[in-house]
Amino acid sequence: MKKKIHYYLFVLPLLALFASCSQELDPYYERPAGLEDPIYQQLEARGNFKSLTALIQKAGYKDILSKAGYWTMMAPNDEAFTKFFQEKGFSDVSKVDSITAAKIVKFALIYNAFREEKLSDYQSSKGWVVDNAYRRRTAFYDGFQSKIVNGQPKVIVGTNRNGSALYVAGDNNNKYVTYFTNEYFASKRLSAGDFNYFYPTAEYTGFNVLDSKVTEADIIAENGVIHELDKVNLPPLNIDQYLEQNPNYSLFRDVIEKNLVRYDFNQQATTAYRNYTKKTDDVFVKMYDPTLKFAPNNENYMKAEDNDGQADAYTMIVPENAAFQTFVNTVLLKNYSAVEKLPIYVFQDLVNAHMVQSAVWPTLKDDYVNALGEELKFDFNTDITDKKVLSNGFFYGANKVQKSNLFYSVYTSAYLDPKYTYATKIFNEGSGYKEMISNINKKYTIFLPSDDILRSLGYSFDSIRGEWRWVNPANGTATQGTGVKNQLLRLFYNCIVQTPKGELDNIATTSGIIRTGDEELPGEYIKWSNNKIYAAGNFVPIASGGAPAVNVIGKEVQQNGIAYYVDRFPEFSLELQGKAIERLAATNTEFDAFFQYLKNSTIYTASTGKIEGVALGSSYTFIVPNKAAIARAVAAKVLPASPLAASQTQGEKDLVADFIRYHIINNKTVSNDGFITGQQETLRKDTKGDKTYVEVTSAAGTLSFKDNSGNNAAAKFILASSNNLADRSLIHLVDNYLLP
Repeated sequence: MKKKIHYYLFVLPLLALFASCSQELDPYYERPAGLEDPIYQQLEARGNFKSLTALIQKAGYKDILSKAGYWTMMAPNDEAFTKFFQEKGFSDVSKVDSITAAKIVKFALIYNAFREEKLSDYQSSKGWVVDNAYRRRTAFYDGFQSKIVNGQPKVIVGTNRNGSALYVAGDNNNKYVTYFTNEYFASKRLSAGDFNYFYPTAEYTGFNVLDSKVTEADIIAENGVIHELDKVNLPPLNIDQYLEQNPNYSLFRDVIEKNLVRYDFNQQATTAYRNYTKKTDDVFVKMYDPTLKFAPNNENYMKAEDNDGQADAYTMIVPENAAFQTFVNTVLLKNYSAVEKLPIYVFQDLVNAHMVQSAVWPTLKDDYVNALGEELKFDFNTDITDKKVLSNGFFYGANKVQKSNLFYSVYTSAYLDPKYTYATKIFNEGSGYKEMISNINKKYTIFLPSDDILRSLGYSFDSIRGEWRWVNPANGTATQGTGVKNQLLRLFYNCIVQTPKGELDNIATTSGIIRTGDEELPGEYIKWSNNKIYAAGNFVPIASGGAPAVNVIGKEVQQNGIAYYVDRFPEFSLELQGKAIERLAATNTEFDAFFQYLKNSTIYTASTGKIEGVALGSSYTFIVPNKAAIARAVAAKVLPASPLAASQTQGEKDLVADFIRYHIINNKTVSNDGFITGQQETLRKDTKGDKTYVEVTSAAGTLSFKDNSGNNAAAKFILASSNNLADRSLIHLVDNYLLP
């Protein structure tokens, strides 16, 4: 009680003071003379907005628009309403229901006040970006909708984010209005043709709101700006809604709804709904698969910053039912019995192939790529049959399906065949293989072992642990995890060959050697001969851990090459390179003279084949002088007379070690294909510890190596005895030695 007495003793004198001053303060805070009337009073006073003011009252917005605020109003005049009433069957404004009235009024209201000169500027977090905007957020949003989902009634609300952040409570998902201005068009290299592509019967004036004309701009009001329009605009549908109500695209939509949509209960939305309606229903958010480039029911743009929807929107190009059904029958179901049996990633890729995370203006369509990074393969003059400016972007209906690389490349042979899910998984797991072999602009040959073959080789995928597993068929030892995945990645890279000239098109009747991978990431070399494939591991005797040759058992021709079906992998070798040279020496005496010096050198371990400085898994080229070349090296005292270390001085041992190192190119695998030329580093270091080099000349059918001595002839490879495979290495027989 004491506190209350003190409170009133304090407040009452203040009230008296304020009362005594009110006559002096009132003039200061009076509405300034000459200030324009608020929006509602302006509309009322002008006399040609009678229908609009009536609807403002019916929508409950008279009070809001009669007071202070900050709005832009796209205001249709009475002439516009006369046409609207005729089109919609209303005899007069009194017959317009309150829901329609609210749609018209709220969609006509843009947050914040913008004169015409500012509407083309993007209101970014860093300031105004001139001539970079063509959309603004309106006061209209759909809110809660009652729908029948899978035969059950549900109250749903659209998602308001993309990706994994799928719904933010408190964001009403307001619709945007699109307008077209000369300033924006000039800045973006657009023309009236872009406007008329969507609105062929409308006139482009340089300031249009959707297809309506602005008949008078910049009517200034106390609480904003009015732009007078000659047409009434109802809120457009978003892409999700347009798909739902248009039966021409029902097949494509059905694929999305059944595979890439879910309805998640949301407590915050439910609480808001119950408080607002006093009903007890649960509310579900319609979510799209987070792998999609955007959610078609998301009215916001990226939300990287609050206003980014002013500067851009989405595009979706959707095939009509007939075109899509043909694609399903001829492409998707080539190896599957029903659409329902396709893997989820096929649906994700298919829809992303028809999405662009930007508004695709028709005259600039070549500037855009889809969500898979592909060019848009549509002729906008002949292939696009339906064009709509919607609330969250552009919609194009098409008489064809986007010819995505994923469905017409060698990648497709695994991707759309249930017998090759393991191969597809490896291609897809961030290896870059998918992007490589699905590039329709480059030609590839791939070798595909089926899931059954991989399982027979001991490989499987543990879906519970999410990792690869391998049981060694030789000893039953099981391993799993990253090591097994890396092993498979290397094996599958041996199965990918860039073949720009169709080098492997006639694999059944030809033979040769070729490098796997592509020019950006060279792989290992493999050989082929009459429908058989060999990597380094297929040349190692089976008793020493090698593998049999790979047999080609079928093929499929795609637009960028051939997929050959095979009965096992081209195996990489776990044998040290010295052992490969030893085997060559045992069968070809031309290699033996060099091998005798190698075997007895201080840098070689005969029991394992280990050469000092040479490691498994790294790339090398071994240049082996033939018998006559070794004899010349001995005569020139480049090598000691005897290869036996016991008969050599320490200086001679060092000379041999240097000689061998100088005949090994480090970190490069060189063949006669012209891929690698010029100065290449060897394993040898000079007396100062600096690297030494040899000059490589390589072209189709020829290969030679030149030292830097200046007076020694180049060592030319002997084709019949060269291009021998070892672990990430090639071993060549040459007709001369290199002088360190």
